[in-house]
Amino acid sequence: MDKVAVLIPCYNESKTIAKVVEDFKRVIPEATIYVYDNNSSDGTDEIAKKAGAVVRYEYQQGKGNTIRRMFFEVDAECYLMVDGDDTYPAANAREMVNKVLEKKVDMVVGDRLSSTYFEENKRPFHNFGNSIVRGSINLWFKNDIKDIMTGYRAFSYRFVKTFPVLSKGFEIETEMSIHAIDKNMFMENVVIDYRDRPEGSESKLNTFSDGFKVIKTIIRLFRTYCPMKFFGIISGGLAVLSLAFFIPVLNEYFRTGLVSRIPTLVMCGFVMIAAIQSLFSGILLQTIYQKNRQDFEMQLERVTRRGKS
Repeated sequence: MDKVAVLIPCYNESKTIAKVVEDFKRVIPEATIYVYDNNSSDGTDEIAKKAGAVVRYEYQQGKGNTIRRMFFEVDAECYLMVDGDDTYPAANAREMVNKVLEKKVDMVVGDRLSSTYFEENKRPFHNFGNSIVRGSINLWFKNDIKDIMTGYRAFSYRFVKTFPVLSKGFEIETEMSIHAIDKNMFMENVVIDYRDRPEGSESKLNTFSDGFKVIKTIIRLFRTYCPMKFFGIISGGLAVLSLAFFIPVLNEYFRTGLVSRIPTLVMCGFVMIAAIQSLFSGILLQTIYQKNRQDFEMQLERVTRRGKS
């Protein structure tokens, strides 16, 4: 098992990968640098090998798929994940690693948004999207992670080996953050300087398509991790809708003793039944979720013991 493993997922980063590998080797000389090449066509893998990295491959396209492979294959006391585009400085690496090794932090978040991100990033929709994602997750999941979508993070062994990677693409960072919040993992933020990509290096993130994937991921995980809240909101909305249409019908009945809008009355009844079904679905799924939480705690204990042995 490595003491520290630096994990660098890469897709066509030939212009920057050598510098990234060399920077992290200099700052954390005891670390093993792993570059996982995700079908690059520009020689990223050969450049990384010459720079001194251990190069491995993931042939299913997507950052989520690549991180899934990394987490499965690499065993280390501390994992430091960073992008290969040279936007994250190695200067913060030692502080992030020490928080995992010495303070037993499960996930250290490299916080770009509290420093230079909004000045350096030249894509305004990315800036807006990051703020929306951060605000919605911290509101719904009651936490204070400063940067939800950063690619610069450090992890403990027990986090990596108990994190079920379901996302295939760039929504993986959002999934990591919500998983850590839900499972009560020990998290800390480290403010880092962010620099935009160097000239000639292009982002693989599509602002709109990947943004919609992130939003879908948030909604999916909110339903999975907070079923009572999710279905409670639906139940409340349906109940309000039913009552809004039913009250005029009820008023008419009190005034005239007749009900002229039979279709509206029937519709109100069906909508209220749907609201009750949604409420009981939330209660049932919340019970299942609680059982899964108990099982996870037992799994976490087993993984922690294995990591210490």
